[in-house]
Amino acid sequence: MGRPRITLMLITLLLVLHAQLWFGRGSLSGVAQLQAQLAEQYQRNSQAEIANKQLAAEVRDLKEGLEMVEEKARMELGMVKANEIYVQISR
Repeated sequence: MGRPRITLMLITLLLVLHAQLWFGRGSLSGVAQLQAQLAEQYQRNSQAEIANKQLAAEVRDLKEGLEMVEEKARMELGMVKANEIYVQISR
């Protein structure tokens, strides 16, 4: 009499575990969906990282570019800013 009861309990436990594996929280389909979302987020992050690097390069070029233009103008053309006094020493 005890054996059929234990067998029935084990089969019930097995069914509950299978139901959770297929339909419950953390199920195989849920994990596959989360993995797809994760892959999509990685792709968006890499695109954003590329865009950030391009913007940083543009900012750096603009900063350095203006400084280089100003330096060339000062050296080659004798540019003077407002409220500056230009002094040239010749030897």
